[in-house]
Amino acid sequence: MNDLLGLDWSLVRSFLAVAETGSLSAAARALGSSQPTLGRHVAALEAALGVALFERRRRGLVPTEAARALMPEAAAMRRAAGRLALAAAGRDTRLAGTVRITTSVAVAHHLMPAIVAGLRRDAPEIEIELVASDTSENLLFREADIAVRMYRPAQLDVVTRHLGEFELGLFAARGYIARAGMPEGPAGLDGHVMVGFDRSDLIREGVRALGLDPPKGFFAVRCDDQGVCWELLRAGCGIGVAHAAVARAEPDLVRVLPELALPHLPVWLTAPLALRTSPRIRFVFDRLATALEALASP
Repeated sequence: MNDLLGLDWSLVRSFLAVAETGSLSAAARALGSSQPTLGRHVAALEAALGVALFERRRRGLVPTEAARALMPEAAAMRRAAGRLALAAAGRDTRLAGTVRITTSVAVAHHLMPAIVAGLRRDAPEIEIELVASDTSENLLFREADIAVRMYRPAQLDVVTRHLGEFELGLFAARGYIARAGMPEGPAGLDGHVMVGFDRSDLIREGVRALGLDPPKGFFAVRCDDQGVCWELLRAGCGIGVAHAAVARAEPDLVRVLPELALPHLPVWLTAPLALRTSPRIRFVFDRLATALEALASP
């Protein structure tokens, strides 16, 4: 019993990540750790508890009955650890330390470098961790301190600010247009190569939220990584949707059907309520808001 009372939280955290993702590799990516480390953590927890936690199957690691019974308690420990970390971070009065920001791949690639450079010039004591991801990191578990999101967050106990909207447009490389011609009207897109999403449910949900729902076969060139889609456009693979202000600044791209009014992409800034009392979090939050508002339409 004494051993269990002194159980290392990191072992439980690793166990829960493996149980939720189904493999050591996926859990390692989620936690920013390594497969050997997570393997050791799972083995150590099994030894401490005296039960087997996973069965190895062709599709990955499957939680045993004992593991499934432990998962709700492990999730409760994660929530408690998150609340503890938030409470401690909210009392940190220094304008120094680390701030972890999560944004979409496209925003991280095109907009955040200049913003982060300005932050570092004005507050060199603040270290920035930038998470470029199209998945939704959980702010309440301290997976990120601040999130830039293209939808209104539904989590409780967070503060949100709507910063405006990003204009979207259809763009293609000048070389592609020289080969395939400029379409005239929406019907002119028939026969053109379209670049778009592949299997990502998150991207599909985002597209549907914009009032669009093209079938997968509509896109002849498909990828779920927004950074790769951008490079596919620049390489002349076809026509695709891009952030208009960013694409207009790219000399190799030209706008296609500018009269076609695509829905705009809303921009929201989010942080846990507990962290808004932290001077460094508030500083970065306000600087992000100012910079992104200047890039967005009202």
